[in-house]
Amino acid sequence: MRKLSNRSSQRSHIAMRISRVMLSSFMVGILGISLSIAGPTAAQAASKKTSSTFKVTSYSQAKAAGTAGSINWGSKCDTSLGTLAFPSVYAPQCFAPLTGSNGGATSPGVTGSTVKIVLYLPPQDSAILHYIFSPIPSSDFSKNSQVNETMQQWMKFFNSYYNLYGRQVQLVNFTGTGDINNAVAAAADATSIAEMHPFAVWGGPSLTPAFADTLTAHKIVCVGCGGISNSAYYQKNSPYQWTLGMLPEQSLIEMINWMKNQVNGHKAIYAGQANFKKENRVFGVVALSSTTTADKTNQALVKAFNKNGIKIAQLVTYQSPVDLLTSAPSLIAKLKAAGVTSIIFAGDPIGPQTLTKAATAAQYFPEWLLSGTSFYDVSIYARTYDQKQWSHAFGVSSGTVPTTSNQWVSLYKWYFGEAPASPDAAILQIGTAVMFFNALQETGPSLTPGNLKKALFAAPVTKSNPIKVSTAYGNHGIWPTADYAGTDDNTQIWWNSTVVGPDSYGHVGAGLYEFVDGGKRYLPSQWPTQITKAFNPKGAVTSYESTPPGVTIPTYPSPAG
Repeated sequence: MRKLSNRSSQRSHIAMRISRVMLSSFMVGILGISLSIAGPTAAQAASKKTSSTFKVTSYSQAKAAGTAGSINWGSKCDTSLGTLAFPSVYAPQCFAPLTGSNGGATSPGVTGSTVKIVLYLPPQDSAILHYIFSPIPSSDFSKNSQVNETMQQWMKFFNSYYNLYGRQVQLVNFTGTGDINNAVAAAADATSIAEMHPFAVWGGPSLTPAFADTLTAHKIVCVGCGGISNSAYYQKNSPYQWTLGMLPEQSLIEMINWMKNQVNGHKAIYAGQANFKKENRVFGVVALSSTTTADKTNQALVKAFNKNGIKIAQLVTYQSPVDLLTSAPSLIAKLKAAGVTSIIFAGDPIGPQTLTKAATAAQYFPEWLLSGTSFYDVSIYARTYDQKQWSHAFGVSSGTVPTTSNQWVSLYKWYFGEAPASPDAAILQIGTAVMFFNALQETGPSLTPGNLKKALFAAPVTKSNPIKVSTAYGNHGIWPTADYAGTDDNTQIWWNSTVVGPDSYGHVGAGLYEFVDGGKRYLPSQWPTQITKAFNPKGAVTSYESTPPGVTIPTYPSPAG
Protein backbone atom coordinates (compact mmCIF):
# COMPACT_ATOMS: atom_id res chain seq x y z
CA MET A 1 0.00 0.00 0.00
CA ARG A 2 1.50 3.34 -1.04
CA LYS A 3 0.83 6.48 0.96
CA LEU A 4 0.96 10.20 0.26
CA SER A 5 3.54 12.52 1.71
CA ASN A 6 3.46 15.83 -0.16
CA ARG A 7 0.93 18.36 1.16
CA SER A 8 0.55 20.54 -1.92
CA SER A 9 0.01 17.56 -4.19
CA GLN A 10 -2.80 16.29 -1.97
CA ARG A 11 -4.39 19.74 -2.00
CA SER A 12 -4.35 19.50 -5.79
CA HIS A 13 -6.06 16.11 -5.72
CA ILE A 14 -9.04 17.40 -3.79
CA ALA A 15 -9.18 20.49 -5.96
CA MET A 16 -9.83 18.29 -9.00
CA ARG A 17 -12.55 16.45 -7.07
CA ILE A 18 -14.12 19.76 -6.00
CA SER A 19 -14.31 20.94 -9.60
CA ARG A 20 -16.22 17.78 -10.48
CA VAL A 21 -18.54 17.58 -7.48
CA MET A 22 -19.90 21.07 -7.99
CA LEU A 23 -21.51 19.69 -11.17
CA SER A 24 -23.35 16.91 -9.29
CA SER A 25 -27.13 16.83 -9.52
CA PHE A 26 -27.64 15.28 -6.15
CA MET A 27 -26.92 18.74 -4.78
CA VAL A 28 -29.63 20.41 -6.82
CA GLY A 29 -31.86 17.73 -8.40
CA ILE A 30 -32.17 17.01 -12.10
CA LEU A 31 -33.60 20.03 -13.88
CA GLY A 32 -35.71 19.91 -17.02
CA ILE A 33 -35.47 23.38 -18.55
CA SER A 34 -36.88 24.89 -21.74
CA LEU A 35 -35.33 27.97 -23.29
CA SER A 36 -36.16 30.16 -26.25
CA ILE A 37 -33.04 30.82 -28.27
CA ALA A 38 -32.62 34.13 -30.07
CA GLY A 39 -31.67 34.28 -33.73
CA PRO A 40 -28.05 34.67 -34.88
CA THR A 41 -26.28 37.95 -34.27
CA ALA A 42 -24.83 39.95 -37.13
CA ALA A 43 -21.31 38.86 -36.16
CA GLN A 44 -22.34 35.21 -36.15
CA ALA A 45 -24.09 35.58 -39.48
CA ALA A 46 -20.95 37.14 -40.88
CA SER A 47 -18.84 34.29 -39.51
CA LYS A 48 -20.83 31.84 -41.62
CA LYS A 49 -19.37 33.51 -44.69
CA THR A 50 -15.86 32.74 -43.47
CA SER A 51 -14.42 29.61 -44.97
CA SER A 52 -11.05 27.96 -45.08
CA THR A 53 -9.55 25.31 -47.30
CA PHE A 54 -7.15 24.38 -44.50
CA LYS A 55 -7.63 20.81 -43.31
CA VAL A 56 -7.14 20.14 -39.58
CA THR A 57 -4.71 17.22 -39.34
CA SER A 58 -3.53 15.38 -36.23
CA TYR A 59 -0.24 13.54 -36.11
CA SER A 60 -1.96 10.14 -36.15
CA GLN A 61 -3.99 11.15 -39.23
CA ALA A 62 -0.86 12.34 -41.01
CA LYS A 63 1.00 9.18 -40.07
CA ALA A 64 -1.83 7.00 -41.39
CA ALA A 65 -1.82 9.00 -44.62
CA GLY A 66 1.95 8.70 -44.94
CA THR A 67 2.46 12.47 -44.81
CA ALA A 68 3.77 12.93 -41.26
CA GLY A 69 7.37 13.17 -42.45
CA SER A 70 6.62 16.04 -44.80
CA ILE A 71 5.04 18.28 -42.15
CA ASN A 72 7.01 20.68 -39.95
CA TRP A 73 5.47 19.90 -36.53
CA GLY A 74 7.60 22.44 -34.69
CA SER A 75 9.83 22.20 -31.63
CA LYS A 76 6.90 21.65 -29.22
CA CYS A 77 5.99 18.30 -30.80
CA ASP A 78 7.63 15.00 -29.83
CA THR A 79 7.45 13.26 -33.20
CA SER A 80 8.61 9.97 -31.68
CA LEU A 81 5.26 9.87 -29.86
CA GLY A 82 3.20 12.25 -31.95
CA THR A 83 2.25 14.24 -28.82
CA LEU A 84 3.14 17.65 -27.44
CA ALA A 85 6.49 17.59 -25.69
CA PHE A 86 5.59 18.19 -22.05
CA PRO A 87 5.68 15.62 -19.21
CA SER A 88 2.08 14.54 -18.62
CA VAL A 89 -0.16 11.57 -19.38
CA TYR A 90 -2.60 14.20 -20.69
CA ALA A 91 -0.24 15.53 -23.38
CA PRO A 92 -2.40 15.57 -26.55
CA GLN A 93 -1.60 14.82 -30.15
CA CYS A 94 0.31 17.33 -32.24
CA PHE A 95 -1.64 19.10 -35.00
CA ALA A 96 -0.28 20.38 -38.27
CA PRO A 97 0.47 24.12 -38.34
CA LEU A 98 -1.77 26.57 -40.15
CA THR A 99 -1.17 27.41 -43.78
CA GLY A 100 -2.94 30.52 -45.02
CA SER A 101 -5.43 32.71 -43.14
CA ASN A 102 -7.27 31.66 -39.98
CA GLY A 103 -10.38 33.53 -41.05
CA GLY A 104 -10.06 36.36 -38.52
CA ALA A 105 -13.23 37.09 -36.54
CA THR A 106 -14.97 33.76 -37.11
CA SER A 107 -17.27 34.21 -34.10
CA PRO A 108 -17.99 36.75 -31.33
CA GLY A 109 -15.04 36.76 -28.94
CA VAL A 110 -12.66 35.63 -31.68
CA THR A 111 -10.27 37.76 -33.70
CA GLY A 112 -7.43 36.87 -35.98
CA SER A 113 -5.07 36.91 -32.98
CA THR A 114 -7.14 36.18 -29.86
CA VAL A 115 -9.85 33.97 -28.32
CA LYS A 116 -11.48 35.70 -25.35
CA ILE A 117 -12.49 33.47 -22.42
CA VAL A 118 -13.96 34.55 -19.08
CA LEU A 119 -12.99 32.63 -15.93
CA TYR A 120 -15.84 32.70 -13.39
CA LEU A 121 -14.84 32.57 -9.72
CA PRO A 122 -17.38 32.31 -6.87
CA PRO A 123 -17.47 35.12 -4.32
CA GLN A 124 -14.83 34.64 -1.66
CA ASP A 125 -17.46 34.94 1.09
CA SER A 126 -19.88 32.30 -0.25
CA ALA A 127 -21.75 31.01 2.81
CA ILE A 128 -22.73 27.77 1.05
CA LEU A 129 -19.20 26.93 -0.05
CA HIS A 130 -17.88 27.71 3.41
CA TYR A 131 -20.43 25.29 4.85
CA ILE A 132 -19.73 22.55 2.31
CA PHE A 133 -16.00 22.89 2.80
CA SER A 134 -16.20 23.28 6.59
CA PRO A 135 -14.11 20.14 7.28
CA ILE A 136 -11.24 21.70 5.36
CA PRO A 137 -9.17 24.30 7.24
CA SER A 138 -9.64 27.74 5.69
CA SER A 139 -5.89 28.15 5.52
CA ASP A 140 -5.84 25.50 2.81
CA PHE A 141 -7.86 27.62 0.38
CA SER A 142 -6.43 30.16 -2.01
CA LYS A 143 -7.73 33.68 -2.50
CA ASN A 144 -9.33 34.53 -5.82
CA SER A 145 -6.41 36.84 -6.58
CA GLN A 146 -4.01 33.90 -6.24
CA VAL A 147 -6.26 31.71 -8.38
CA ASN A 148 -6.35 34.36 -11.09
CA GLU A 149 -2.58 34.84 -10.95
CA THR A 150 -1.99 31.12 -11.33
CA MET A 151 -4.49 30.75 -14.16
CA GLN A 152 -2.90 33.65 -16.03
CA GLN A 153 0.42 31.82 -15.72
CA TRP A 154 -1.17 28.63 -17.02
CA MET A 155 -2.32 30.51 -20.10
CA LYS A 156 1.32 31.25 -20.92
CA PHE A 157 2.00 27.51 -20.91
CA PHE A 158 -1.05 26.54 -22.98
CA ASN A 159 -0.64 29.37 -25.47
CA SER A 160 2.98 28.34 -25.94
CA TYR A 161 2.41 24.62 -26.52
CA TYR A 162 -0.97 24.21 -28.20
CA ASN A 163 -1.61 24.85 -31.88
CA LEU A 164 -4.17 27.67 -31.89
CA TYR A 165 -3.79 28.55 -35.58
CA GLY A 166 -2.39 32.03 -35.12
CA ARG A 167 -4.44 32.96 -32.06
CA GLN A 168 -3.76 33.22 -28.32
CA VAL A 169 -6.29 32.66 -25.53
CA GLN A 170 -6.99 35.82 -23.54
CA LEU A 171 -8.34 34.87 -20.08
CA VAL A 172 -10.37 37.50 -18.21
CA ASN A 173 -11.33 37.04 -14.56
CA PHE A 174 -14.90 37.61 -13.28
CA THR A 175 -15.97 37.21 -9.63
CA GLY A 176 -19.61 36.36 -8.97
CA THR A 177 -21.76 38.90 -7.14
CA GLY A 178 -24.04 36.44 -5.33
CA ASP A 179 -23.87 33.06 -3.63
CA ILE A 180 -23.82 29.96 -5.79
CA ASN A 181 -27.60 29.38 -5.47
CA ASN A 182 -28.66 32.97 -6.17
CA ALA A 183 -30.51 32.81 -9.50
CA VAL A 184 -31.05 36.58 -9.77
CA ALA A 185 -27.37 37.37 -9.23
CA ALA A 186 -26.36 34.51 -11.54
CA ALA A 187 -28.48 35.84 -14.42
CA ALA A 188 -27.17 39.36 -13.84
CA ASP A 189 -23.57 38.12 -13.77
CA ALA A 190 -24.06 36.23 -17.03
CA THR A 191 -25.51 39.38 -18.62
CA SER A 192 -22.47 41.36 -17.46
CA ILE A 193 -20.19 38.72 -18.91
CA ALA A 194 -22.10 38.75 -22.20
CA GLU A 195 -21.38 42.47 -22.43
CA MET A 196 -17.68 41.56 -22.33
CA HIS A 197 -18.23 39.63 -25.60
CA PRO A 198 -16.27 36.44 -24.85
CA PHE A 199 -16.28 33.33 -27.01
CA ALA A 200 -16.58 31.12 -23.92
CA VAL A 201 -16.88 31.04 -20.12
CA TRP A 202 -15.24 28.60 -17.75
CA GLY A 203 -17.19 27.83 -14.56
CA GLY A 204 -20.28 29.32 -12.97
CA PRO A 205 -22.49 29.35 -9.84
CA SER A 206 -23.02 25.66 -9.23
CA LEU A 207 -26.48 25.55 -7.66
CA THR A 208 -28.61 27.45 -10.19
CA PRO A 209 -29.11 27.05 -13.96
CA ALA A 210 -29.83 30.77 -14.43
CA PHE A 211 -26.22 31.54 -15.34
CA ALA A 212 -26.15 28.86 -18.02
CA ASP A 213 -29.58 29.85 -19.34
CA THR A 214 -28.52 33.44 -19.83
CA LEU A 215 -25.22 32.60 -21.51
CA THR A 216 -26.97 30.19 -23.84
CA ALA A 217 -29.47 32.90 -24.79
CA HIS A 218 -26.46 35.04 -25.76
CA LYS A 219 -24.96 32.10 -27.70
CA ILE A 220 -21.85 31.96 -25.53
CA VAL A 221 -20.09 28.63 -24.96
CA CYS A 222 -19.74 27.59 -21.31
CA VAL A 223 -17.86 24.70 -19.75
CA GLY A 224 -19.00 23.77 -16.24
CA CYS A 225 -21.61 26.53 -15.94
CA GLY A 226 -23.21 24.78 -12.96
CA GLY A 227 -26.81 24.06 -12.03
CA ILE A 228 -27.29 21.73 -15.01
CA SER A 229 -27.64 18.06 -14.38
CA ASN A 230 -29.38 16.07 -17.07
CA SER A 231 -28.67 15.09 -20.62
CA ALA A 232 -31.91 16.60 -21.95
CA TYR A 233 -30.75 20.11 -21.01
CA TYR A 234 -27.49 19.72 -22.90
CA GLN A 235 -29.28 18.30 -25.94
CA LYS A 236 -31.69 21.26 -25.98
CA ASN A 237 -28.96 23.88 -25.54
CA SER A 238 -26.32 22.44 -27.84
CA PRO A 239 -23.71 23.53 -28.84
CA TYR A 240 -23.22 25.98 -25.98
CA GLN A 241 -23.18 23.94 -22.75
CA TRP A 242 -20.49 21.41 -21.81
CA THR A 243 -19.19 19.86 -18.62
CA LEU A 244 -16.26 17.73 -17.46
CA GLY A 245 -17.72 15.48 -14.78
CA MET A 246 -19.99 12.52 -15.33
CA LEU A 247 -23.70 13.39 -15.36
CA PRO A 248 -25.75 11.93 -12.48
CA GLU A 249 -27.79 9.77 -14.83
CA GLN A 250 -24.49 8.41 -16.15
CA SER A 251 -23.24 7.78 -12.61
CA LEU A 252 -26.46 5.87 -11.99
CA ILE A 253 -25.82 3.64 -15.01
CA GLU A 254 -22.27 2.99 -13.77
CA MET A 255 -23.48 2.10 -10.29
CA ILE A 256 -26.30 -0.13 -11.51
CA ASN A 257 -23.92 -2.10 -13.73
CA TRP A 258 -21.40 -2.44 -10.89
CA MET A 259 -24.09 -3.57 -8.45
CA LYS A 260 -25.65 -6.02 -10.92
CA ASN A 261 -22.29 -7.64 -11.61
CA GLN A 262 -20.65 -7.56 -8.20
CA VAL A 263 -23.01 -6.74 -5.32
CA ASN A 264 -26.66 -7.63 -5.93
CA GLY A 265 -27.80 -11.11 -4.91
CA HIS A 266 -24.90 -11.67 -2.51
CA LYS A 267 -24.82 -11.63 1.28
CA ALA A 268 -24.07 -8.39 3.11
CA ILE A 269 -20.69 -9.67 4.28
CA TYR A 270 -19.24 -6.19 4.84
CA ALA A 271 -21.97 -5.00 7.22
CA GLY A 272 -21.13 -4.37 10.86
CA GLN A 273 -23.83 -6.66 12.22
CA ALA A 274 -23.36 -10.41 12.44
CA ASN A 275 -26.95 -11.16 11.38
CA PHE A 276 -26.65 -8.99 8.25
CA LYS A 277 -23.55 -10.88 7.14
CA LYS A 278 -25.69 -14.01 6.83
CA GLU A 279 -28.46 -12.35 4.81
CA ASN A 280 -28.75 -11.49 1.15
CA ARG A 281 -28.46 -7.76 0.66
CA VAL A 282 -31.57 -5.65 1.16
CA PHE A 283 -31.10 -2.18 -0.32
CA GLY A 284 -32.26 1.21 0.85
CA VAL A 285 -31.59 4.67 -0.58
CA VAL A 286 -30.79 7.92 1.23
CA ALA A 287 -31.06 10.83 -1.19
CA LEU A 288 -30.94 14.61 -1.12
CA SER A 289 -34.29 16.02 -2.25
CA SER A 290 -34.19 19.82 -2.18
CA THR A 291 -36.73 20.53 -4.96
CA THR A 292 -39.93 19.10 -6.43
CA THR A 293 -37.93 18.07 -9.48
CA ALA A 294 -35.49 16.26 -7.22
CA ASP A 295 -38.38 14.31 -5.68
CA LYS A 296 -39.34 13.06 -9.13
CA THR A 297 -35.71 12.27 -9.84
CA ASN A 298 -35.38 10.17 -6.71
CA GLN A 299 -38.48 8.18 -7.62
CA ALA A 300 -36.99 7.62 -11.07
CA LEU A 301 -33.78 6.50 -9.38
CA VAL A 302 -35.64 3.84 -7.39
CA LYS A 303 -37.50 2.77 -10.53
CA ALA A 304 -34.20 2.36 -12.40
CA PHE A 305 -32.79 0.16 -9.65
CA ASN A 306 -35.91 -1.99 -9.50
CA LYS A 307 -36.01 -2.32 -13.30
CA ASN A 308 -32.50 -3.80 -13.18
CA GLY A 309 -33.36 -6.33 -10.50
CA ILE A 310 -31.95 -4.28 -7.62
CA LYS A 311 -34.95 -4.08 -5.32
CA ILE A 312 -35.17 -0.99 -3.11
CA ALA A 313 -36.91 -1.76 0.17
CA GLN A 314 -36.92 1.81 1.47
CA LEU A 315 -36.27 5.30 0.10
CA VAL A 316 -35.71 8.16 2.54
CA THR A 317 -34.87 11.75 1.61
CA TYR A 318 -33.68 14.94 3.25
CA GLN A 319 -33.75 18.56 2.11
CA SER A 320 -30.35 19.70 3.38
CA PRO A 321 -27.61 18.49 5.73
CA VAL A 322 -28.87 21.04 8.27
CA ASP A 323 -32.26 19.28 8.35
CA LEU A 324 -30.52 16.03 9.22
CA LEU A 325 -29.63 17.44 12.62
CA THR A 326 -33.25 16.71 13.57
CA SER A 327 -34.45 14.22 10.96
CA ALA A 328 -31.55 11.73 10.85
CA PRO A 329 -32.81 9.50 13.71
CA SER A 330 -36.21 9.01 12.06
CA LEU A 331 -34.65 8.29 8.65
CA ILE A 332 -32.34 5.71 10.16
CA ALA A 333 -35.28 4.17 12.03
CA LYS A 334 -37.17 3.70 8.76
CA LEU A 335 -34.21 2.00 7.10
CA LYS A 336 -33.66 -0.25 10.08
CA ALA A 337 -37.36 -1.18 10.28
CA ALA A 338 -37.34 -2.10 6.58
CA GLY A 339 -34.52 -4.57 7.20
CA VAL A 340 -32.08 -2.66 4.98
CA THR A 341 -28.63 -4.24 5.13
CA SER A 342 -27.01 -1.96 2.55
CA ILE A 343 -27.62 1.81 2.24
CA ILE A 344 -27.05 3.45 -1.14
CA PHE A 345 -26.08 7.02 -0.31
CA ALA A 346 -26.85 9.69 -2.92
CA GLY A 347 -26.45 12.92 -1.01
CA ASP A 348 -23.99 15.63 -0.09
CA PRO A 349 -20.59 15.28 1.61
CA ILE A 350 -21.77 16.75 4.94
CA GLY A 351 -24.86 14.54 5.41
CA PRO A 352 -23.05 11.34 6.44
CA GLN A 353 -21.64 13.09 9.51
CA THR A 354 -25.10 13.19 11.11
CA LEU A 355 -26.52 10.04 9.51
CA THR A 356 -23.67 7.78 10.62
CA LYS A 357 -23.85 9.07 14.20
CA ALA A 358 -27.61 8.43 14.22
CA ALA A 359 -27.07 4.90 12.92
CA THR A 360 -24.55 4.10 15.64
CA ALA A 361 -26.87 5.55 18.29
CA ALA A 362 -29.57 3.20 16.99
CA GLN A 363 -27.17 0.24 17.13
CA TYR A 364 -27.64 -0.21 13.39
CA PHE A 365 -24.56 -1.15 11.35
CA PRO A 366 -25.32 -1.68 7.65
CA GLU A 367 -23.11 -1.50 4.60
CA TRP A 368 -22.80 1.96 3.03
CA LEU A 369 -22.64 1.94 -0.78
CA LEU A 370 -21.05 4.95 -2.49
CA SER A 371 -22.76 6.13 -5.66
CA GLY A 372 -19.91 8.27 -6.99
CA THR A 373 -22.01 11.44 -7.20
CA SER A 374 -20.58 13.62 -4.44
CA PHE A 375 -17.19 13.91 -2.88
CA TYR A 376 -17.80 12.05 0.30
CA ASP A 377 -15.36 9.76 -1.53
CA VAL A 378 -12.53 12.11 -0.50
CA SER A 379 -10.67 11.19 2.68
CA ILE A 380 -10.82 14.61 4.36
CA TYR A 381 -14.62 14.28 4.50
CA ALA A 382 -14.79 10.57 5.28
CA ARG A 383 -12.67 11.09 8.39
CA THR A 384 -15.45 13.26 9.83
CA TYR A 385 -18.01 10.43 9.65
CA ASP A 386 -18.62 7.90 12.43
CA GLN A 387 -15.87 5.38 11.76
CA LYS A 388 -17.89 2.50 13.22
CA GLN A 389 -20.17 3.06 10.24
CA TRP A 390 -17.85 4.24 7.49
CA SER A 391 -15.50 1.30 7.96
CA HIS A 392 -18.25 -0.58 6.11
CA ALA A 393 -18.36 1.86 3.17
CA PHE A 394 -17.48 0.92 -0.41
CA GLY A 395 -18.62 1.69 -3.94
CA VAL A 396 -17.78 3.50 -7.16
CA SER A 397 -15.90 6.75 -7.67
CA SER A 398 -14.94 8.91 -10.64
CA GLY A 399 -11.80 10.02 -8.80
CA THR A 400 -8.33 8.88 -9.81
CA VAL A 401 -5.65 7.48 -7.54
CA PRO A 402 -3.66 10.39 -6.09
CA THR A 403 0.08 10.55 -6.58
CA THR A 404 2.69 11.85 -4.17
CA SER A 405 3.89 14.37 -6.71
CA ASN A 406 0.77 15.59 -8.49
CA GLN A 407 1.49 15.78 -12.19
CA TRP A 408 -0.14 19.20 -12.71
CA VAL A 409 1.78 20.88 -9.92
CA SER A 410 4.91 19.14 -11.20
CA LEU A 411 4.18 20.32 -14.73
CA TYR A 412 3.76 23.90 -13.49
CA LYS A 413 7.13 23.72 -11.72
CA TRP A 414 8.70 22.10 -14.78
CA TYR A 415 7.59 24.93 -17.05
CA PHE A 416 7.96 27.95 -14.78
CA GLY A 417 10.76 26.78 -12.49
CA GLU A 418 8.79 27.66 -9.35
CA ALA A 419 5.71 26.64 -7.38
CA PRO A 420 2.35 28.23 -8.30
CA ALA A 421 0.91 31.08 -6.26
CA SER A 422 -2.14 28.90 -5.71
CA PRO A 423 -1.53 25.12 -5.59
CA ASP A 424 -5.33 24.72 -5.70
CA ALA A 425 -5.65 26.69 -8.93
CA ALA A 426 -2.71 24.82 -10.43
CA ILE A 427 -5.24 22.03 -10.88
CA LEU A 428 -8.67 23.44 -9.95
CA GLN A 429 -9.36 24.68 -13.48
CA ILE A 430 -6.81 22.57 -15.27
CA GLY A 431 -9.37 20.01 -16.43
CA THR A 432 -11.37 22.75 -18.12
CA ALA A 433 -8.26 24.25 -19.68
CA VAL A 434 -7.03 20.91 -21.02
CA MET A 435 -10.44 20.06 -22.46
CA PHE A 436 -10.82 23.47 -24.08
CA PHE A 437 -7.34 23.78 -25.53
CA ASN A 438 -7.64 20.25 -26.93
CA ALA A 439 -10.92 21.31 -28.53
CA LEU A 440 -9.33 24.45 -29.99
CA GLN A 441 -6.62 22.34 -31.64
CA GLU A 442 -9.18 19.88 -32.97
CA THR A 443 -11.55 22.60 -34.24
CA GLY A 444 -9.00 24.40 -36.35
CA PRO A 445 -8.94 28.01 -37.55
CA SER A 446 -12.67 28.33 -38.34
CA LEU A 447 -13.65 28.65 -34.68
CA THR A 448 -17.39 28.79 -33.97
CA PRO A 449 -19.56 27.08 -31.33
CA GLY A 450 -20.90 24.71 -33.97
CA ASN A 451 -17.45 23.77 -35.25
CA LEU A 452 -16.25 23.31 -31.66
CA LYS A 453 -19.06 20.79 -31.16
CA LYS A 454 -18.17 18.95 -34.37
CA ALA A 455 -14.56 18.66 -33.23
CA LEU A 456 -15.44 17.43 -29.74
CA PHE A 457 -17.90 14.87 -31.11
CA ALA A 458 -15.37 13.64 -33.67
CA ALA A 459 -12.50 13.19 -31.20
CA PRO A 460 -11.84 9.57 -30.18
CA VAL A 461 -12.41 8.13 -26.71
CA THR A 462 -9.26 8.65 -24.65
CA LYS A 463 -7.69 5.70 -22.90
CA SER A 464 -7.64 5.74 -19.11
CA ASN A 465 -5.27 4.47 -16.45
CA PRO A 466 -5.38 4.70 -12.63
CA ILE A 467 -4.28 8.36 -12.71
CA LYS A 468 -6.16 9.42 -15.85
CA VAL A 469 -9.89 9.32 -16.62
CA SER A 470 -11.35 8.27 -19.95
CA THR A 471 -13.12 11.12 -21.72
CA ALA A 472 -15.21 11.53 -24.84
CA TYR A 473 -18.03 13.66 -26.17
CA GLY A 474 -20.73 12.79 -28.67
CA ASN A 475 -21.95 9.36 -29.71
CA HIS A 476 -19.45 6.58 -29.03
CA GLY A 477 -21.81 3.85 -27.84
CA ILE A 478 -20.96 4.50 -24.19
CA TRP A 479 -24.19 6.26 -23.17
CA PRO A 480 -27.79 6.08 -24.45
CA THR A 481 -27.73 9.67 -25.79
CA ALA A 482 -25.18 12.12 -27.18
CA ASP A 483 -22.69 12.94 -24.44
CA TYR A 484 -21.91 16.53 -23.42
CA ALA A 485 -20.01 15.48 -20.28
CA GLY A 486 -16.39 14.43 -20.24
CA THR A 487 -15.65 11.65 -17.75
CA ASP A 488 -16.84 8.22 -18.86
CA ASP A 489 -15.39 5.73 -16.40
CA ASN A 490 -15.25 4.90 -12.69
CA THR A 491 -13.13 2.94 -10.28
CA GLN A 492 -14.02 1.03 -7.12
CA ILE A 493 -13.04 2.16 -3.62
CA TRP A 494 -13.44 1.15 0.01
CA TRP A 495 -12.76 2.93 3.27
CA ASN A 496 -9.84 1.77 5.39
CA SER A 497 -10.38 3.38 8.79
CA THR A 498 -7.12 2.13 10.31
CA VAL A 499 -4.45 3.06 7.78
CA VAL A 500 -2.56 6.20 8.77
CA GLY A 501 -1.40 8.80 6.29
CA PRO A 502 -1.98 12.32 4.96
CA ASP A 503 -5.44 13.14 3.61
CA SER A 504 -6.08 15.15 0.48
CA TYR A 505 -4.70 18.27 2.16
CA GLY A 506 -1.71 16.61 3.72
CA HIS A 507 -3.16 16.35 7.23
CA VAL A 508 -1.87 13.11 8.71
CA GLY A 509 -4.45 10.95 10.45
CA ALA A 510 -6.28 7.63 10.42
CA GLY A 511 -8.42 6.67 7.46
CA LEU A 512 -7.89 6.66 3.69
CA TYR A 513 -9.75 5.33 0.68
CA GLU A 514 -8.32 2.21 -0.92
CA PHE A 515 -8.58 1.77 -4.69
CA VAL A 516 -9.43 -1.78 -5.80
CA ASP A 517 -7.03 -3.44 -8.26
CA GLY A 518 -4.67 -0.49 -8.15
CA GLY A 519 -7.38 1.92 -9.27
CA LYS A 520 -8.35 0.11 -12.48
CA ARG A 521 -11.12 2.01 -14.26
CA TYR A 522 -14.20 0.76 -16.09
CA LEU A 523 -16.58 2.14 -18.65
CA PRO A 524 -20.22 1.38 -17.73
CA SER A 525 -20.40 -1.82 -19.79
CA GLN A 526 -17.03 -3.15 -18.64
CA TRP A 527 -17.60 -4.07 -15.00
CA PRO A 528 -16.53 -7.72 -14.58
CA THR A 529 -18.99 -10.24 -13.18
CA GLN A 530 -17.46 -11.24 -9.85
CA ILE A 531 -17.92 -10.66 -6.17
CA THR A 532 -16.65 -7.21 -5.30
CA LYS A 533 -13.04 -6.99 -4.17
CA ALA A 534 -13.85 -4.30 -1.63
CA PHE A 535 -11.95 -4.72 1.65
CA ASN A 536 -9.44 -7.01 -0.04
CA PRO A 537 -6.02 -5.45 0.60
CA LYS A 538 -4.43 -7.49 -2.19
CA GLY A 539 -3.84 -5.16 -5.09
CA ALA A 540 -5.45 -2.18 -3.32
CA VAL A 541 -3.62 1.17 -3.13
CA THR A 542 -4.22 4.48 -1.39
CA SER A 543 -1.85 6.35 -3.72
CA TYR A 544 1.17 6.02 -5.96
CA GLU A 545 4.59 7.43 -5.24
CA SER A 546 4.98 8.45 -8.89
CA THR A 547 3.10 6.55 -11.61
CA PRO A 548 1.27 3.21 -11.69
CA PRO A 549 2.95 0.15 -13.18
CA GLY A 550 2.83 0.27 -16.96
CA VAL A 551 2.31 4.03 -17.11
CA THR A 552 5.23 6.08 -18.38
CA ILE A 553 5.40 9.86 -18.42
CA PRO A 554 8.06 11.10 -20.88
CA THR A 555 10.73 13.47 -19.64
CA TYR A 556 11.86 16.67 -21.36
CA PRO A 557 14.29 19.46 -20.45
CA SER A 558 12.61 22.19 -18.41
CA PRO A 559 12.05 25.44 -20.34
CA ALA A 560 12.91 27.21 -17.08
CA GLY A 561 16.42 25.76 -17.21
